[in-house]
Amino acid sequence: MYVRFIKPCIDFFCALFFLILFSPVFLFVYLFILITCRINPVFLQVRPGFKGKPFTIYKFKTMTDDKDENGELLPDELRLTGVGKIIRKMSLDELPQLINVLKGDLSLVGPRPLIMAYLPLYNKEQARRHDVKPGITGWAQVNGRDAITWDEKFKLDIYYVDNLSFLLDIKILLKTGGNVLAGRDESPVNSATMEMWYGNRR
Repeated sequence: MYVRFIKPCIDFFCALFFLILFSPVFLFVYLFILITCRINPVFLQVRPGFKGKPFTIYKFKTMTDDKDENGELLPDELRLTGVGKIIRKMSLDELPQLINVLKGDLSLVGPRPLIMAYLPLYNKEQARRHDVKPGITGWAQVNGRDAITWDEKFKLDIYYVDNLSFLLDIKILLKTGGNVLAGRDESPVNSATMEMWYGNRR
């Protein structure tokens, strides 16, 4: 009942409310990136959603598209802009994902959607993270986010799948809000982003 009817309604109306509430911030961040970094402010990428169905996720762009002499993108830490660091610190890069929630691609709470390349690498247990709709924030995000290992992250995702409830969602949202207000940084050491995952072969 909660997952099929109540949770989608909460997602839609909360996303609509927050989009209206934060529309001035949304516009400010968009223009700030556009003017200071001179790049397209919106990052688009195809990610796997519920049951692995692809969808396009929206985020504010925090890295440039700078490439080396071979035409390959530079490492993330070299492309992350000063403005991008601030935006990430305040989690403002996630704001456009409220549009994904309105469209039904995302939930406010659920396992974070990773990249399409990981789909064939999951074992049967890890693949269960797609048995629920992915979210803007999740149990793994409020329990270490990128500072924990991939195995720990997957275990936390499966815990959420097995224990999904209204009270757990509220707990995650409250912890997310607290982390954002506290400016808590849980990024991996010496890296702009979480290291790549190569499946269960390593």
